[in-house]
Amino acid sequence: MLQSIDCSAFDDYQFICSGSSDKTIRVWNIDDNKQIQSFNGHSGEVSCVKFSQYHYHNRHQYVICSSSTFKTIRFWDFKNNKQLQVFNGHASGVCDIKFSSFNGGRYLCSGSWDNNIRLWNIETSKSLHVFKGHKKPVWCVD
Repeated sequence: MLQSIDCSAFDDYQFICSGSSDKTIRVWNIDDNKQIQSFNGHSGEVSCVKFSQYHYHNRHQYVICSSSTFKTIRFWDFKNNKQLQVFNGHASGVCDIKFSSFNGGRYLCSGSWDNNIRLWNIETSKSLHVFKGHKKPVWCVD
């Protein structure tokens, strides 16, 4: 079952990516409707996928960030077919992720089944703060 989609443009190309309950992330080139990449490194369902404008503008990398029901957040370079980073810190599955609209998208926010929201620094791969207080899972962050 499809869990999440995102679309973005890098250089002169337009892409769409998807995350699925089959634990895969897929990337298509919109211009020719062809799948160009597939990743299957998550141990649980992929709950959310987002393209990273931060990686493109600062490192000229084509990167997708994904979260899973198995507590992890992963970064994938889909142009060079490799995993870049793994964020661990949530005690339960990660429901949603969102890049910051400030500081050029340098920060990532994540909501989890552990009832917490985390703020991450993409450059250092560190969790900056844990926002606690919810009594139930955090399904969406923005």
